[in-house]
Amino acid sequence: MRRCLAAWILLALATAASGSLHRSILSARDHTYGENDKVPLYANKVGPFHNPSETYQYFDLPFCEPSNLKHKSEDLGEVLEGDRMVTTRYNITFKTDKETEELCSFKLEPETKRKFRSAIEQDYYFQMFFDDLPLWGFVGKLQTDEKKEERYMLFTHVHFEIAFNDNRVIEVTVSTDPDHAVDISDDEPTDVKFTYSVKWKKTPITFDRRMEKYQKYSFLPQHLEIHWFSIINSCVTVLLLTGFLATILMRVLKNDFIKYTKEDEEDPEETGWKYIHGDVFRFPNHPNMFAAVIGSGTQLLVLALCIFGLALVGVFYPYNRGALNTACLVIYALTAGISGYVSAHLYRQMGGEAWVRNLLLTASLFCGPLFLVFCFNNTVAISYRSTAALPFGTIVIIFIIWALVTFPLTVLGGIAGKNNKNEFYAPCRTKKFPREIPALPWYRKTIPQMCMAGFLPFSAIYIELYYIFASVWGHKIYTIYSILFIVFIILIIVTAFITIALTYFQLAIEDHEWWWRSVFCGGSTGLFVYGYCYYYYFARSDMTGLMQTSFFFGYMACVCYGFFLMLGSVGYRASLLFVRHIYRAIKCE
Repeated sequence: MRRCLAAWILLALATAASGSLHRSILSARDHTYGENDKVPLYANKVGPFHNPSETYQYFDLPFCEPSNLKHKSEDLGEVLEGDRMVTTRYNITFKTDKETEELCSFKLEPETKRKFRSAIEQDYYFQMFFDDLPLWGFVGKLQTDEKKEERYMLFTHVHFEIAFNDNRVIEVTVSTDPDHAVDISDDEPTDVKFTYSVKWKKTPITFDRRMEKYQKYSFLPQHLEIHWFSIINSCVTVLLLTGFLATILMRVLKNDFIKYTKEDEEDPEETGWKYIHGDVFRFPNHPNMFAAVIGSGTQLLVLALCIFGLALVGVFYPYNRGALNTACLVIYALTAGISGYVSAHLYRQMGGEAWVRNLLLTASLFCGPLFLVFCFNNTVAISYRSTAALPFGTIVIIFIIWALVTFPLTVLGGIAGKNNKNEFYAPCRTKKFPREIPALPWYRKTIPQMCMAGFLPFSAIYIELYYIFASVWGHKIYTIYSILFIVFIILIIVTAFITIALTYFQLAIEDHEWWWRSVFCGGSTGLFVYGYCYYYYFARSDMTGLMQTSFFFGYMACVCYGFFLMLGSVGYRASLLFVRHIYRAIKCE
């Protein structure tokens, strides 16, 4: 019965994910129109151009609101994206040109003018969707008159240019006419008339290629050159590090093996990594926390690989609204069993017995901090009355997913890991009493080692980071997932190599407490990425305000924390393989 229930939950989630990820494709392909059929145009949101997280409902500004305002039903990912699409007064029919159509007219009162002036001063833009195709425009502009005084000009006319092929919409662009702008600089009541025009034209572009327009922004020649430079830079880093390991570390190891395997000579002086063989496999302090970190990091690594897999097969095409959010939420829920299994199995091998605490810690290690950040940011968004604030119903759905899917799968994975009887493989027996660690110079301690370990992996990805940030925290489009996947693989390789090197140097000075050090050194790249966040926010962006600041630094802290867990587990796995290899190659009494 329990297995049937789990299988049903997995099937339901997979079905929901599939429907969410492909809804826009299927609905768009069903959108065929006849002559004079009305094509749906939905207004989505408005907000400051430089604060992408600070978005509001379209009619929070006093535009021409329809008498029968209706909200479009949206899936979970779209709600997480902050989309709140509503109907408008625009009446656009298929293949019907319109010169100038009146949308509405009314008198702008002083309070209404102040709202529009505030929006123009903050470079407010609006976003709409026409047959699932996005379009943008600005609310108005600041203009300097002959007296060098700034004037607030409100755009009152919108022109739609639409391309079609046979009975389908292929492309849409929108423009605002400066000649139809109204000066709203003073507080005197002003009569204003909002109008629009429509122009249809035929295009040879087929429906299945209509998203190429948005993808081309990522494939501009200068962008590709920079991306390839990023890959070359990363590959050079990998080659240099590999060469270092091959020529220095392997040569040193070879000499160590020769020295430690001589049996016909007197025992050499007791120094080096061989003489801590009785302590090197001694389990670390706080094994419960250590196992939870490795379990959570492993789950996040699997999540990242699954997301890359979906991206490479074309699921995340531009403006597939909410697809990435939905995929992350669903895949994280479905892979919860991995973290439970890895954590419980490792904890059992370490002799742990507090199973309930281990499972609770594993289930909340990443979700707990993320939940706290979300609560703070959502409170700020509610105070701003922003669409970024999640509705109560959406929060309940997410909690139900965690309570009925994520946590149960973590428990099931933990039970499976606990019942796995495989013992921890250690080539050497661990002595009863730990060996004393000699005094270490300052540069051999944890924090300096973390700085050294995080710099090289960060240098392999920092060029690509700008484009990722400009996409997530800006309005640029990122679609070159193949290059990003290559950079990600390079990041994993560099992290593993540098952690192995530092683990060897740590063992060579007879410091046998490498377990936590490998996690800290492997995950330290996440700290460098968070440091880059400060550079990007203050030097490369124009983001301002409490809400945007809290969203940026809050959610980026969660992302970097996830990077720390993921790369920390990579560093531990690489170091464990290396330590087992070198101690298996020598004879230990």
